[in-house]
Amino acid sequence: MTPATKQAQKAGIAYKIHQYEHDPAAQGYGEEAAQAMGVDAVRVFKTLLIALNGEPKNLAVAVVPVSGQLNLKAAASALGAKKAAMADTKIAQSTTGYILGGISPLGQKKRLPTLIDNSAFEFETIFVSGGRRGLEIELSAADLKQLCNAKSAACASG
Repeated sequence: MTPATKQAQKAGIAYKIHQYEHDPAAQGYGEEAAQAMGVDAVRVFKTLLIALNGEPKNLAVAVVPVSGQLNLKAAASALGAKKAAMADTKIAQSTTGYILGGISPLGQKKRLPTLIDNSAFEFETIFVSGGRRGLEIELSAADLKQLCNAKSAACASG
């Protein structure tokens, strides 16, 4: 179990765990997950860390479909910041306690402001990282929003 799966279990929500063999040569973790599980990439969401207002350690989480791109300007606006940039990988990993490609919006070492793209709510369930490469959690976007105390906004394009 990972901190992400423990948080889902402790919350008593409906969720499913999906595991697959991670290929170290895979270019995109989210695309690999969608393909390995045989689900449409619009239902698989990546967890991205962003730095707000030019401060490398002022982090927030953006959960967007792997089939799209994060709109940094929209994310910053939704989080009440003037600007956002992708967070430094090392800072993201040390802050969340997860490694790149396995960062989950759940069970992070430090609770960060979280933003979920509105498209997540179009589906009965979505998939997010379960806290390591090759592990996904399937749950409702509403449950994810509640567990992360997240906001929702149109923050993805494509």
